[in-house]
Amino acid sequence: MTSRLSPLQEAVAAILQGRPSREVAREGYRRAAVLLPLFEAAAGPHLLLCRRTESVPTHKGQISFPGGGRQPEDADMVATALREAYEEVGLHPADVTVLGLLDENVTVNSRHVVRPVVGAMPHPYPLALDPFEIVEAISLPLLPLLNGAPFREETWERGGRLVPVLFYEHAGHIVWGLTARILQDFVTLVQAPLRARGLTA
Repeated sequence: MTSRLSPLQEAVAAILQGRPSREVAREGYRRAAVLLPLFEAAAGPHLLLCRRTESVPTHKGQISFPGGGRQPEDADMVATALREAYEEVGLHPADVTVLGLLDENVTVNSRHVVRPVVGAMPHPYPLALDPFEIVEAISLPLLPLLNGAPFREETWERGGRLVPVLFYEHAGHIVWGLTARILQDFVTLVQAPLRARGLTA
């Protein structure tokens, strides 16, 4: 299954590929990757997220992008993101057009360096959720974020120090923590260039 890129997806690819993406080195941290699947629906561009089950070892019940830890057979972090998306939601790697990379993020609690990968996917798509890992697929509209829908920030105490924690709420879903940080990074990066191209209306 293949689909032609929309003007917005083409613009996102140009933005991401026109800049170097930051790498982070943390000794003792595992490498992981997530996929930001970007698709065009009748109501405009959306990102696919998923709500994790209460059965998974970590991040129970949280909303996240599909993704996970790098495995020895993965050629690179893009391969990790694509494999994990296939395992978790049934999105076949051949149906994803990789648009580019975001800066790596560090999650201290689980000691991972996470590489976000942005990819275009067809819509509609016959998702197949892994019943152990994923309870729900969530379509998050992108235009409200591109037009200024706000994130909110709380200060939490972790390990004896105060840390900012981001939140974004939509239709009863709360995206927070690392996923909200990656989402904000993506919006911050593409917002002004897409507006300049007239693609946020």
